[in-house]
Amino acid sequence: MGLLRKIRDTGQVAEPAPPRPEGGVPPQAREFGGSVQVRCVDAGSCNGCEIEIAAAFNPVYDAERYGARLVASPRHADVALVTGPVTRNMAEPLRRTVAAMPEPRLVVAVGDCAINCGEFAGGYGVEGAVSDVVPVDLAVPGCPPRPDEIVAALRRVTGR
Repeated sequence: MGLLRKIRDTGQVAEPAPPRPEGGVPPQAREFGGSVQVRCVDAGSCNGCEIEIAAAFNPVYDAERYGARLVASPRHADVALVTGPVTRNMAEPLRRTVAAMPEPRLVVAVGDCAINCGEFAGGYGVEGAVSDVVPVDLAVPGCPPRPDEIVAALRRVTGR
């Protein structure tokens, strides 16, 4: 009984949502209705961006409260979060992953390596930036970008 009384007396304790992120909403985002399914694709990164994406979906940053949810299959995804420079071995799998996503779809390049190859520019095994392989709709700069920046990009997509 003590616990129930404490819960009742405390009430709801939550921080208000941060202000909406600056910048325009991609045109395809209006068709998602405030909710997107997200597929992450590591195209050859050092895994720094993947750690930050995982943090963006943890209880602290909680990207799901803004309508973004991780899915395992590109066939269920509306958005592809692509990290790292695209290696030669990942160029075709990335093209196939994006092609398997239903329309409308968005591709978000996460991190400096995905945007311009970063530290890996000019490397033998590097095909190029994500935009050299598939069309990119949104970019999240940083090495690695902070989780709140990733959440802000997803909020731009969901419009929430």
